[in-house]
Amino acid sequence: MLENGMISARQFQIFVFIFTIGSSVLYIPASLAAEAKQDAWIASGFGVGIGLLIVKLVTSVAKLYPDLNFAQYIEVILGKWAGTIVNLAFFFNFFMVSAFVLRDVGDFLLTVIMPETPLQSILIIFILVVIMGVRLGLETLARSAEIFYPLLIILMLLLLIALIPQFQFSNIQPLFESRLKTITLASFPFIAVPFFQFSVFLMIMPYVHKKKEVEKNFFSGAIKAGMLLILFTAVSILVLGVDMTARQFFPTYTLSRKINIGDFLQRLEPIMAGIWFISIFIKLAICYYASALSLAHTLKLKDYRVLTFPLGMILVVLSIIIYPNIVYTGEFIKWMFFYFGTMGLVVPILVLGVSKLKSHK
Repeated sequence: MLENGMISARQFQIFVFIFTIGSSVLYIPASLAAEAKQDAWIASGFGVGIGLLIVKLVTSVAKLYPDLNFAQYIEVILGKWAGTIVNLAFFFNFFMVSAFVLRDVGDFLLTVIMPETPLQSILIIFILVVIMGVRLGLETLARSAEIFYPLLIILMLLLLIALIPQFQFSNIQPLFESRLKTITLASFPFIAVPFFQFSVFLMIMPYVHKKKEVEKNFFSGAIKAGMLLILFTAVSILVLGVDMTARQFFPTYTLSRKINIGDFLQRLEPIMAGIWFISIFIKLAICYYASALSLAHTLKLKDYRVLTFPLGMILVVLSIIIYPNIVYTGEFIKWMFFYFGTMGLVVPILVLGVSKLKSHK
């Protein structure tokens, strides 16, 4: 087994929570508001509901071989050749997700914090930190997530509480003005990121100590994070209004600029930046770890760590080539549902169906 570390069920729940918050907290409210207008928070609620169904699907696949990761049992279910192809597709999918998330880091810093800094410098520094964490193993990543978790909760609560005086309930009226079809279509990007990406945990669930508690903690982490994302979407509209939320690429970061308590507590952008840096680091580390581990199994290597540095350098170049600018990324968000749906929905259903068919025979 390439990974010998084990994590607790609580650490797994924290992984799910932070992964779900991930980069979604920054730009999902904008995509929802652009389509569903003031009913964006309803669309996000619909997305969370579909996300919980994805959780059930992923945990059902994991229960087929609870002591093996996806890369190990896919060849057993689909056969050597088909299993290898699917495993390579799994690697490619989450390597691309890693590139997408890494580019988010560069775009965010270049847009709102350090516009004069070379993009390559930002990406290389951030990926080196991620490589360090991945090389230290799953247990170390889980402990770091456990340490960051209370700080993340405190920062989010502080931000939301500080924004209460800025609420304008007229921004969210009239309720339920959008049609059901509009709300459903608006939720597609939110379902794609992060819920279609939950299949990444098929590489992590075998290393949770108490297998019986995995599903409960998976649901718990997804529900908590989903509720927070709904809340952030609603607060974005309440404070910024529909038009400004839709126009801003990072509306929740703009929220932090609106905080003004007694003309004393102002300009709390570092709070939002801190929330995002913690969540994006853990999400990128999980995707990068899963892709490296998957490729190591495919290549029959004894240690996945030998792949981390070369894959990291490739990732930097890939994130620049595939996502050339922030406008392109904004357009890609509209098609993420179909792209991530392949590995997040189609493949798990296929694996589950073939396994049940073989079991029946």
